[in-house]
Amino acid sequence: MSSPLQHLIDRNREWATQVERDHPGFFGTLAAQQTPKYLWIGCSDSRVPANQVVGLAPGEVFVHRNIANQVVHSDLNALSVIQFAVDVLKVEHIMVVGHYGCGGVLAVLREKRVGLADNWLRHVYDVKMRHHGRLTHLCQHAQEDTLCEMNVIEQVGNVAQTNIVKDAWARGQPLSVHGWCYGLKDGLVKDLGVTMARQDEVVSVYREAIKRYPRLANPGVPGGADAIDPLDDEA
Repeated sequence: MSSPLQHLIDRNREWATQVERDHPGFFGTLAAQQTPKYLWIGCSDSRVPANQVVGLAPGEVFVHRNIANQVVHSDLNALSVIQFAVDVLKVEHIMVVGHYGCGGVLAVLREKRVGLADNWLRHVYDVKMRHHGRLTHLCQHAQEDTLCEMNVIEQVGNVAQTNIVKDAWARGQPLSVHGWCYGLKDGLVKDLGVTMARQDEVVSVYREAIKRYPRLANPGVPGGADAIDPLDDEA
């Protein structure tokens, strides 16, 4: 009996044959070791394939994905991936990569129920409320793009605040955390300018990244002039 996914198996065989033809011994070398320099933390969206987006081959990017590219301090899945990537694989760069038009972010922005995932997306809702004052005066499209970007910035901060990353920096291990946003419409990555490479620059880099967005002088409004930075060590 033929498998309903036989066409995918056939494509796999064609792909493997072509790769081996173009790069003899590729799979043998790949199977012998895993030495990626990059950890990609991205969204589960099928339109954002990590390796293809940055033009890298299998084996060059260690990948963790979830809905809306979240890094939550209670998520042992994400923390285990980060720990393995940093402590065992010795990656040099962690990229948190969101994307414009993210279904999870849009559901939060539009207050649309999606089911069980609503519990997970609560973390994005917290980002929305924290920066409410920066979002409310924007048109809908700008709100969507801005919340996607701010969510990435927040997650970069979360990565940098893990004991895994802080310990790596403390022992002098070369490691940088970056924030990107990918465009579905043009295939281009935008660097959000929130790269952190040392513990003593985490708060300042986060603050500078957030300051690039319009700020309403509206005390008392979440995300307004009196908002508290989640990474503020004096808060």
